[in-house]
Amino acid sequence: MSTWIGFLRAINLAGKRTFSPQQIVACLEAAGFTDVATHINTGNVRLTTTTRSRDKVVAAMERAFLDDRGFEVPVALLTPAEVRAVADELDEVGEGHEGRHYVSFLPQEPSAEVVTALHALEAPGERVVPRGRAVHLLLGPDYHRSRLTNTAVERVAGMATNRNRTVVEAIAAKWC
Repeated sequence: MSTWIGFLRAINLAGKRTFSPQQIVACLEAAGFTDVATHINTGNVRLTTTTRSRDKVVAAMERAFLDDRGFEVPVALLTPAEVRAVADELDEVGEGHEGRHYVSFLPQEPSAEVVTALHALEAPGERVVPRGRAVHLLLGPDYHRSRLTNTAVERVAGMATNRNRTVVEAIAAKWC
């Protein structure tokens, strides 16, 4: 059995694309996944499956979501060890930074060209630190005034889904 942690993209935003935690659990259990659990209402899910291929698990999840909801729900899927590693590096990456710390999760590791393009997004007081499937965003005090957003990450890296430091730490404590 393989355990995975999925970060779902673009659900429950401003009352659109609604997908409650209970609906996510029911949908994934109906698709054959076990030990399904969610964390808060932002699309964080842990599940177990006999499938070991990350790509196959993502495809099965995304197909189940489309069939259930009628809209696409992209997934960035990590192992518990990968999520634990992201949580463990939060202090190091954010050392000396007094603003907000977010992490954009990617479905795959970015190429060297994408990493260069991500660094080009930096602005005064904003830094990007790519680490594997996680792109740390060190921002000023107001996320909504930042130039370095998840949308900016997606423009150069493709699909990404964003969580704040508090959520990453909570998920790691709960599931890793």
